[in-house]
Amino acid sequence: MALGPRLDLRQSQSLVMTPQLQQAIKLLALSNLEIETFIGEALDANPLLDVTPETAPAEAAGPGDEARRTSLEGGSPVDQLIGEGRGAEDRPLDIDGAAIDADRDTGDGAVTLADAVAGPGDSGDWSGDLRLAGGEEGPTIDERGGGGETLREHLDTQVGPATRDPVQAGIARVIIGHLDEAGYLPVALADIATDLDIDADEAARALALVQGFDPTGVGARSLSECIALQAREADRYDPCMARLIDNLDLLARGELARLKRMCGVDDEDFADMLRELRGYDPKPGLRFGGEPSGAVVPDILVAARADGGWDITLNQATLPRLIVNRGYYVEVRGSCDDKGSRAWLSEKLADANWLIKALDQRQRTILKVATELVKQQEGFFRRGVSQLRPLTLRAVAEAVGLHESTVSRVTSNKFLQCARGTYELKYFFSSGVASASGEGGASAEAVKAAIRQLIDAEDPKAILSDDTLVDMLKDKGFELARRTVAKYREAIGLGSSVQRRRQKALAAVR
Repeated sequence: MALGPRLDLRQSQSLVMTPQLQQAIKLLALSNLEIETFIGEALDANPLLDVTPETAPAEAAGPGDEARRTSLEGGSPVDQLIGEGRGAEDRPLDIDGAAIDADRDTGDGAVTLADAVAGPGDSGDWSGDLRLAGGEEGPTIDERGGGGETLREHLDTQVGPATRDPVQAGIARVIIGHLDEAGYLPVALADIATDLDIDADEAARALALVQGFDPTGVGARSLSECIALQAREADRYDPCMARLIDNLDLLARGELARLKRMCGVDDEDFADMLRELRGYDPKPGLRFGGEPSGAVVPDILVAARADGGWDITLNQATLPRLIVNRGYYVEVRGSCDDKGSRAWLSEKLADANWLIKALDQRQRTILKVATELVKQQEGFFRRGVSQLRPLTLRAVAEAVGLHESTVSRVTSNKFLQCARGTYELKYFFSSGVASASGEGGASAEAVKAAIRQLIDAEDPKAILSDDTLVDMLKDKGFELARRTVAKYREAIGLGSSVQRRRQKALAAVR
């Protein structure tokens, strides 16, 4: 076989994302506030882009506004939202001729979905007035955000009821100030004693006081100590469990046979110990927020109509109305004598036209997904979180004819405001749990709300255990295992029955 250069002709296909397509995908994932910043940068870079005053009269709006005012009374939300026959608004601007189509813009009527309500052909009852059910509501933005009570604040409130000794209380507060965000004490206790000029025993007593606070495990100096504190709290710290916790390095290396021999237990007991171990929180301090977060500005506004439908709009307060300045284009074009200047002006006009089309498509896509969310989760908007249905990105994507990744981008970093509060769009996507009747399922958020309601109403003298919660939830129609109840309880920041009993006892003393 001879060696030498040769020419081969091959044919292949590949998908190449243009810079404009990449930018359009990026715009889809941005929130309204981020879009506002992006538009500000675009205005600085392109002289043909302009923002109309907010006081512009309604009759000055171009035909593009009217085409995007979509009524859903006579058809399905998706079909009418897309809008067939948009007319002149979708024709590209003529970058070579002197004439330019009517202003294309974003904002105002361009993003209003006037009647987001299903038509006669849709399934489900969308009639009737909006009814607000009292009681069981989902967590608000303040409760879900990072601006809640910090770990230090939570621990400080427990110092006073725990000791009447002002010196010990002061040492405890110093120790609390040294804890990291996970709740560990990264500073040597001897160093704290030296800085405060106190005995090591006195510092140890203050540390023991802090380690008795909620959440269990704070003030630990190592992972083993943190787990041991939680095991003692659960009354599971026997000699076998102590040897297991003291040898977590063997567990990390997977030397289970050796670890089982060291603990001196059989396979069943060892498996039970491992399950118990995995239930402990290695970073108890992370349950609490850090510094207060900024105010949340909603991207989508949902309001009930008198006829039982919904008005779904984009928040105009954060969306400037962007147009192409036709007069400036004509003026500048007349003074362009050389080919390079005309090419530059044509490029800026094409960029402006593309940006407005991309923003317009972004708004249509967001409204399309928001409409489907309101339709799917109508029970939540009418009766509260107990009616929140299990919902996946794929289900919404199939309903609106978009790719699942597109729906994921649309629902990222965006918030919806309705009569019940402000919620992140991701909040409406939740896994499901089986119902006791075997029919359908319930949203995990609905289960969490039911657990919170039961615990809030519990008698301080008769704290509900997880097993009791399982039985009570079954009466409500939720078929759950005890470990699932414990997982959901911890996810909403509620402690075990032992922890809650201690908290309510401290509250009673206070």
